[in-house]
Amino acid sequence: MAKESFDKEIQFLRMLVLTSGAYNRQQFAERLGISVHTFDKTIRRLKDIIQTVQGQLPQAQGQEFTESFRYSYYDSTDPMLLFLFRAKSLKESESHRVSLLLAAMNEQARTAMELIDICCGSLPSDLPMPDEKTIRSDLKYLEDVGVIRKEPGPRPYRYRIYNDLPSELTDDELYDLYDFVDVMANTQVPSVQGYLLRDGLKKHLLRGTAERHAMEPFLYKYHYYYRILDEAHLFTLLSAIRNRRRVQFLYFSPKTDTSYASKNTNPLFERETKGKTVKTLPLHIVYDHQYGRWYLLSNERDGIRKYRMEGITQMTVEEAVDQDLFEAKRNQLQRAIQHSWLIDTGRPVTVRARFYHPGPGESNFVKERVLLQGQWGQIVEEDEASFTYEIVVNGTTEIKPWLRSFGSSCEVLAPLKLREEFIEEWKEIQAYYESV
Repeated sequence: MAKESFDKEIQFLRMLVLTSGAYNRQQFAERLGISVHTFDKTIRRLKDIIQTVQGQLPQAQGQEFTESFRYSYYDSTDPMLLFLFRAKSLKESESHRVSLLLAAMNEQARTAMELIDICCGSLPSDLPMPDEKTIRSDLKYLEDVGVIRKEPGPRPYRYRIYNDLPSELTDDELYDLYDFVDVMANTQVPSVQGYLLRDGLKKHLLRGTAERHAMEPFLYKYHYYYRILDEAHLFTLLSAIRNRRRVQFLYFSPKTDTSYASKNTNPLFERETKGKTVKTLPLHIVYDHQYGRWYLLSNERDGIRKYRMEGITQMTVEEAVDQDLFEAKRNQLQRAIQHSWLIDTGRPVTVRARFYHPGPGESNFVKERVLLQGQWGQIVEEDEASFTYEIVVNGTTEIKPWLRSFGSSCEVLAPLKLREEFIEEWKEIQAYYESV
């Protein structure tokens, strides 16, 4: 993934999606907790990235693309929320250096010292010359993300481009692989790495005999555009869980009126941030399909904590903890969320609901959906007209939207409080449709 954080651009795009361009510059800057000047710089940076990813567009087409960036950012086979990942958020000096390294290793396998000589001899004079530590850091990064591979053999190690997959497949096999990756990246989570693989396959095919229209057989409409943005933190957190490491981040809860705070590097403009600095041990990641949200769960001295990933900024990985401590805390968390429909850790309660079959001769889509989405719940009774579904969950807040989504095909039987809540909700809805 990207070598540098781009929290500001992520929160900027999130606000753009949620407001659909309804905010002016001042309102946008206040909501993000940045200055109008920073807002303008971010706009320019995003446009530069778009131009880099899409290529140099004619002026009229560029204006149209800017408008689509503001209003129609989801009507495309390529989700525009992904372009930050494709751009990799590299500094200018890094992008020049990495490009030279990849070009050199594409010709033949090279040692680190050979790559240093190539970089020093080819970089523009206005860019800083890299040292051995910098080049080895770049090689480790490229190896970690799977772009290059270390050749077997004695020291000094030689590195080469790792592009064996497309070269070993026929064109028909590459088309099939591209279609499969395209469908999976657009329908499964997480998606970002699938999109990156799809883009690599597309570029490889277009360099051959493939035509562009043949590479876009499917169109997708994104209901939760910002879930892709939250994947910026996902793999960092998964790595921290795998290595039992604590993380530190600045957190903005959904209740705060800002979603970002710039780092106070200039003491003259230092101001108090509205976010909360959190240092915690990540234990579990949960994805909410109902609302397209990612959650981070941790377990500290003050108990289990839950964080919406969209509020996490400025994340750094800290020290590792003892394996016994990690396992003890994770087991405690697993017991607490054993009966969570999502992440609720409240008191367990038994929910009973009657689901009604569709009319005779119709496909029983109600039962199929309950069996597919009902998690560990069970059907305990069934007759020709209906069936009764039962499940033990931590509280009723999280299962309630799912039950409500069945409309008149679902009747809540227990607990009584939940049944009464549904009665009041349906009465309120009925009142909307009374005769005027």
